[in-house]
Amino acid sequence: MGLPRFIRPNGVDEQLSPNLYVANCGPSVGLSYEIIKSVFSKFGQVKGVYAADESGARVIVSYVDVGSAQAALKALDGHSCPDLGGRSLHIRFSVLQPTSEVNDSIPVSLVASELSIPGLYLWHDFINAKEEQELLTAVDDRPWNNLSKRRVQHYGYEFCYETRNVNTKEQLGELPSFVSSILERISSLPDLGDSASLVLDQLTVNEYPRGVGLSPHIDTHSAFEGLIFSLSLAGPCIMEFRRYLDGSWLPKTASSNDMKVKNLENGSNLIRRAIHLPPRSMLLLSGEARYAWHHYIPHHKIDMVNDNVIRRGSRRVSFTFRKVRKGPCQCEFPQYCDSQR
Repeated sequence: MGLPRFIRPNGVDEQLSPNLYVANCGPSVGLSYEIIKSVFSKFGQVKGVYAADESGARVIVSYVDVGSAQAALKALDGHSCPDLGGRSLHIRFSVLQPTSEVNDSIPVSLVASELSIPGLYLWHDFINAKEEQELLTAVDDRPWNNLSKRRVQHYGYEFCYETRNVNTKEQLGELPSFVSSILERISSLPDLGDSASLVLDQLTVNEYPRGVGLSPHIDTHSAFEGLIFSLSLAGPCIMEFRRYLDGSWLPKTASSNDMKVKNLENGSNLIRRAIHLPPRSMLLLSGEARYAWHHYIPHHKIDMVNDNVIRRGSRRVSFTFRKVRKGPCQCEFPQYCDSQR
């Protein structure tokens, strides 16, 4: 989406650059981007200050010219800086990261029909603001499980991230009462047809801090049936869908069903679509959208939607409802199906 991306220096093949990687410096240690820019501007014109990662304690300071970056590095690296709270900064040169796969900027749709992906639906304002707050309060009153970059809660059955599957012999109980009205509303959706009678029995609640996304994947076929509902709360995001053709997609192993993307394509065998998911919207993956398209949330703090800059909230919480599968999958997409490989 056009935001700068920088390679973290490895300390071996360091090269001169107008961009500096600065550690022990950032909002999480009490230093705003404005203060950082004012200090580094003493050495030359600063184009911008960017987060180097999700820690909030490391930034990229980008100058107009290399000479300014050299002067700042020489003056500030390893020295206590009174203007930055007496902190000792650790500075290295950094360079722009080459773009990978294909051009990162693709049109973002606001409605599902524009994507032309069979089985993909999106309902805006599926719940109101009061219901949203009640759901957030309900999960915040319950214990979270910490993953590497986000927190989760599981209801009905626990999803095991190591195997990307569920143990159908270990049921956690019924889904909580605070989602009963959501389940009733789902069953009355007009596009479900005969599937409206499907009893959803698994719920995963994910909390994504600002800037944290989701790696490209297809939900394991053998784990869940063909309808997957995801309710977005608290903050917006962009969800991208990818369809890999002609064998360009490969799972890590058939046994683990990791569904990770190779990220080596030149774009010729890859179809990409993107949609904006506002708070309180409900997304449905069914049919081809569920079984054959990878879905992915870019790790961004800012998204571009039709030339509009949309900042993600301090967190996004998703409620994902699924039906646990009790037998092998017999879908029409065997190349993506762990039951048929």
